[in-house]
Amino acid sequence: MALSRIWSAFVIISILIAAFKFAFQPGQQKIFSQLVTGKNTDTISTRFVDSTSLPENVSGQLQYEKTAVWDKERVMKEGTGYRVFRLLPSNGIIDTCKSAVEICIGLIGIMALFMGFMSIAEKAGGIRFLSRVIGPFFSKIFPDIPKGHPSMGHMVMNFSANLLGLDNAATPFGIKAMESLQELNPDKDRATNAQVMFLCLHAAGLTLIPVAIIAARAAVKPPSANPTDIFVPCMIATFVATMAAMFIVSIKQKINIFQPVILAWVGGISAIIAALVWYLTSLTPDRLQQVSGVLGNGILLMILLLIVLGGVYKKINIFEAFIEGAKGGFETAVRIIPYLVGLLVAISLLRNSGVFELIIDGMKNLFAALGADTRFVDGLPTALIKPLSGSGARGMMIDTMNAYGADSFAGRLACVLQGSSDTTFYVIAVYFGAVAVKNTRYTVGAMLLADLVGIITSIFLAYMFFG
Repeated sequence: MALSRIWSAFVIISILIAAFKFAFQPGQQKIFSQLVTGKNTDTISTRFVDSTSLPENVSGQLQYEKTAVWDKERVMKEGTGYRVFRLLPSNGIIDTCKSAVEICIGLIGIMALFMGFMSIAEKAGGIRFLSRVIGPFFSKIFPDIPKGHPSMGHMVMNFSANLLGLDNAATPFGIKAMESLQELNPDKDRATNAQVMFLCLHAAGLTLIPVAIIAARAAVKPPSANPTDIFVPCMIATFVATMAAMFIVSIKQKINIFQPVILAWVGGISAIIAALVWYLTSLTPDRLQQVSGVLGNGILLMILLLIVLGGVYKKINIFEAFIEGAKGGFETAVRIIPYLVGLLVAISLLRNSGVFELIIDGMKNLFAALGADTRFVDGLPTALIKPLSGSGARGMMIDTMNAYGADSFAGRLACVLQGSSDTTFYVIAVYFGAVAVKNTRYTVGAMLLADLVGIITSIFLAYMFFG
């Protein structure tokens, strides 16, 4: 019910704000068209110009190059010149519906591949082996799951893929975990405690190496002088967000997280992560990217090899098991289309109506009136979009680095915010949609609260590390 109210609020607020702009703001006659049929085809870019070369009329369209038409711009004075930039555009709802289907079509192959290997692992007993290994810990934070249940192994696979930054593998593993948990659900329309805990931990997005963020910092023009300087803040922020998610849900479910087993596992994992961080921070940027590639892809290939070897050892029909699982992956990818269409349409309306712009301007004015430092506000668009859209947040992160510089405070903060959590509403829509759960209970509130902890931690770390 909470997700339904939030979705309705997104749609209503977006359309009302667009109507207000159309009626009372000049130059907004095309806003309805942008909401419905707009296309995200403009190049994300920033231009710096001298005040002497700034056109007198800055309220209309500005064209600095034949290929760069700015349909929305903001002019800000900075030193002796002016900086002109536009906010990241978004497709209208028509093209957004097409994009949602394209995303699901892209997922079909990935889902079929990893669900196929998961089927082999299940028949070979690998998932139950993982469940027994992780059982002492998971039995404490997932007390409703029977000992040795396959869902524990599926969750381990999902968390491992997230930790290594293997997004394509994390989704199929996560959906398989949700399907396993749904088998234990007495009320198929209502999320269980275990499903809520799993999704909140998953959405915290604990990732060891933010490879995509480091690559983006190295690719922007001009590139960062040290693309990996956000590595430690990202690692700390995502770890704090994950611990916050576990605390929040544990309090709600009345789970004692100070049990010796939980403390021992959390302490052990923290020590391992700290040792890896210490080692990885000693590497050069080029070496770090090389090691991260080997670590992530190498471990994934090793897992697939072990699954096949396990199937051979158990003398199962490996290819038949793969096909059986792949069929399930195909069906799941198709089943989530309606949920994804609904979510992405609401996000498109929010972005095109200017809701994010109003929030950012309001926050900057509020903190300025309070006499507080407002530099962090320039990096917040990434945090606002991240719970809604991973690709949108990535684009906003790049846009922030282009506008302010990769090594600016805002640019670095945007990168830390990008790495601090996962896409909350996308995760809810896809994972609950895959098992047709309609009553998500307090999942949305718990996940957003964990996101807020990650945002506050990221801002604090940005000031600590980058001043």
